[in-house]
Amino acid sequence: MTKVRDVVVGIDMGTTATKVVAYGADGRALAGSSNGYPLDEPAPGHAEQDPHAILAAVYAGVADVVGQVGADRVAGVSFSSAMHSLLALDDDGRPLTPVLTWADTRAAAQAERLRADPAGLALHRRTGTPIHPMSPLLKLAWFRQAEPDLHARAAAWVGIKDWVVREMTGRLVVDHSLASATGLMDLRTLDWDPEALAIAGVTPDRLPELVPTTATIAGLTPPAAAATGLGKSTTVVVGAGDGPLANLGVGAVHPGVAACSVGTSGALRVTVDRPGVDPDGGVFCYALTSDRWVVGGAINNGGVVLDWVRSQVAGDSAGGSTADLLDEAMTVPAGSGGLLMLPYLLGERAPRWGGTVRGAYVGLTRAHRRAHLVRAAVEGVALQLRLVLDSMRAAELSVAEIRATGGVMKHPIWRRTLASAFDGPLGRPESPEGSGFGAALLGMEALGLVESIDVAADLVPVDSVTEPDPADARVYADLLPIFSGLYEPLQPAGVALAGLGLPFDRD
Repeated sequence: MTKVRDVVVGIDMGTTATKVVAYGADGRALAGSSNGYPLDEPAPGHAEQDPHAILAAVYAGVADVVGQVGADRVAGVSFSSAMHSLLALDDDGRPLTPVLTWADTRAAAQAERLRADPAGLALHRRTGTPIHPMSPLLKLAWFRQAEPDLHARAAAWVGIKDWVVREMTGRLVVDHSLASATGLMDLRTLDWDPEALAIAGVTPDRLPELVPTTATIAGLTPPAAAATGLGKSTTVVVGAGDGPLANLGVGAVHPGVAACSVGTSGALRVTVDRPGVDPDGGVFCYALTSDRWVVGGAINNGGVVLDWVRSQVAGDSAGGSTADLLDEAMTVPAGSGGLLMLPYLLGERAPRWGGTVRGAYVGLTRAHRRAHLVRAAVEGVALQLRLVLDSMRAAELSVAEIRATGGVMKHPIWRRTLASAFDGPLGRPESPEGSGFGAALLGMEALGLVESIDVAADLVPVDSVTEPDPADARVYADLLPIFSGLYEPLQPAGVALAGLGLPFDRD
């Protein structure tokens, strides 16, 4: 007897790994797999990946999961992808470049020039994408100026998910969600923006076909079917960007419920029913479905800050695990003894969207110990996310509840610090895979397995709630204007230091 096809495979293509999880229509995870790949930095400001390594990770993860649940139960696969990637293809769809990730800042000069032009803010308001080096719009402007021959030779400019979907189905498409993160699509018309295309130096025929996030493609290419173990008739749901899908995956689908995610980077987002950004351009706006949009801000530096502190500041003397280091940080009070860390190790995005800023410890004295430096790093991330929250409120967005996900949330210092910095309760959903589950839910709607993605609010209950500590909240309220006020005065120093071109290592 033929089994019921009641499983959707969510494929979450992240910055450092692709996670694949099979879900039943009741929201239960049935099988999972994760495969990593490196992030290469061949030159300062460059952050690249091998597209073939990512495709291999997708195939390996899907094959592993399908082997566990059985291909005859899979109704379809649905995608989530990191946003702002860019890849050039030749006439045959072969990559001409590595994947430029969101962390690539080679277009910083192009971004600064456009940000200084009033047209830049107008473009941000129309497209929803901030004027920042992460944007494919600015990356294309960089290629046009720095590598004009390659820019002209490319038959198509795509994101990494667009290419993977092409390899699996034979069709080159981009969903409205990822397109809204390119800086090239008008939010209101859901079509390519002529002014943005002129800046990028491309025409619509050199970009993928625009489709809804729930668009389906029937059937796999023979190589994809062979590599994954899926049937050739398997349906592919095009899916969306990992940011909007993270909101869906944690049940933050109704107005006033925000999703906070802290992984390598971090973000705070809320779902709305119409597109728009704040007057100062402090937040982004990306599509989710035809009637859902996600507004918020992403920061470059989340868990990566703690990784750096552990490896470069604490070193081998730290001993034990990262959790031990965080336990030590909890022995010092909120405020880290008057020490602030500006956690801009990878530049920064929201809410000021400046690609040239650098990190710093401010207020350092001989009395500060390792525990203070670690706690200040956690607090720096939390205060930066609080600035994002304030920008969202400046955009007249109501945020009554915040749901937090990410591996760092396992330790209480992150939960307590964020709750106190936000000065509000912080819920932790049961589902740890926000974007992947969001992709699966979107796929379930597209395939008719659930009536609407609104079921996410019921399928993802909050497991625990961390309340703010009133005393700590007062400390962070006092620190916030000082923290925020350091950005502008220190930025010129960061630009000057970067301009010196000093080497990191002595030969």
